Amino acid sequence: MAKLEGIEPVKVFRFFEELAGIPHGSGNTKEISDYLVRFAKARGLRYIQDSNNNVIIFQEGTPGYENAPVVILQGHMDMVCEKKPGSLHDFTKDGLKLQAEGDFISAKDTTLGADDGIAVAYALAVLDDDKLPHPPLEVVVTVDEEIGLLGAGSLDASPLKGKLLLNLDSEEESCLWVGCAGGLTAVSRIPVRYIEEANHRYGVKIHGLCGGHSGAEIDKIRANAVILMGRFLFELREHVGYLLSELKGGQKDNAIPREASALLMLSEEEEERLFEAAAGFQEALRKEYAGTDEGITVTVERLGMGTEPALHPGSLEKVIFYLMHIPNGILKMSGTIPGLVESSTNLGILELTPNELRASSSVRSSVKSGKTAIAERIQYLTEFLGGDYEAEGEYPAWEYRQDSPLRELMVQVYKDLFQKEPQVKAVHAGLECGLFFEKIPGLDCISFGPDIFDIHTTEEHLSISSTKRVWEYLCTVLERIR
Repeated sequence: MAKLEGIEPVKVFRFFEELAGIPHGSGNTKEISDYLVRFAKARGLRYIQDSNNNVIIFQEGTPGYENAPVVILQGHMDMVCEKKPGSLHDFTKDGLKLQAEGDFISAKDTTLGADDGIAVAYALAVLDDDKLPHPPLEVVVTVDEEIGLLGAGSLDASPLKGKLLLNLDSEEESCLWVGCAGGLTAVSRIPVRYIEEANHRYGVKIHGLCGGHSGAEIDKIRANAVILMGRFLFELREHVGYLLSELKGGQKDNAIPREASALLMLSEEEEERLFEAAAGFQEALRKEYAGTDEGITVTVERLGMGTEPALHPGSLEKVIFYLMHIPNGILKMSGTIPGLVESSTNLGILELTPNELRASSSVRSSVKSGKTAIAERIQYLTEFLGGDYEAEGEYPAWEYRQDSPLRELMVQVYKDLFQKEPQVKAVHAGLECGLFFEKIPGLDCISFGPDIFDIHTTEEHLSISSTKRVWEYLCTVLERIR
């Protein structure tokens, strides 16, 4: 290990560093899938690698555990790829540059991929440890979780014998997750027309936002840069006669957009009003998001005279109408579980192309009818504006199980190790547990993991001490499943 040498537990961090050295963004998982196959072959373990690059590795129980119930260890191999503005990192070919400082591990200028690389590292460390007592294991590592749980959705679960599943895709050490939201990706494509325009050009950028995971952090009252840009364009029309040439924002539908940009064309005489409007908008937003997203910045850059294709006024109206009416953020809180977001949506990607406005929203709800209702609102809005709607990557909710021997065992182990009760909670984020719960009748599953902060952002960092405690916890749970 270069950066994580000697950090305990050594095997976990050794495997994590090896995984981080392999490009593994969503949709680019063949290389890391092959790495897992090589790991299994080198240890003589039976494995399955399917056509989508999902991998299952099988290991017999250790002596005394031959007849123990089979346990599924599960995580995903893909990561969200975000980088800081100006970074030259290429996620398709560059490994991550890990750095350790104090109790935390992060990656230079990029997301860390501890979501969910640390789960894979835990599983490999278990398989690699011939002294660790454990039941028969089925390690399932899926692809493309971050773009709609696609790997878990496509996985053939028939080879799996386990009825106990430990999902290692959670980011709060003190919590055992026992339910999650279902979701889908709502994609809108709205045709637009352009006209040639010669005028002064101005780049408008909304940036400096916190961003974050659109499920786990949707309740943090953080702003969405794309939605804010829609508001700015709407309000600006009262002060400035402009045309819109370019518009884009966000990189992942499951990440709250931190930036959005637009290219406007207007007369030089209206320049001062544009700058004034941007300054006033920034001031208003910083007051509006005081305490949660105070770094919101609105900048305007002079780009000089030029000729550009700009949206026909009718198409501009459609774009602004869409942005002002698309549902976004928390839509309903749970009436039965205090503090749980029940339904939400996040407009994560928006791009104006030569032919259409393309928008992608992550829709979540722990109630199936709620998820359907949100999707239908987006579909109706899209089709009202003459566009086409498509739902992608739909996955079911993981409903709370009243009778769970696995939950009882894991609560007791936690109390024994740490002398305190864990929090037993449901999460407003998509977990693959819902799909496995649907595929495997009678499945009893729990999701847990170490403390990971600011996931899906370039500030993502993993607690070393928490990783060590969760390793001890995982090993003890496996030891007690007889």
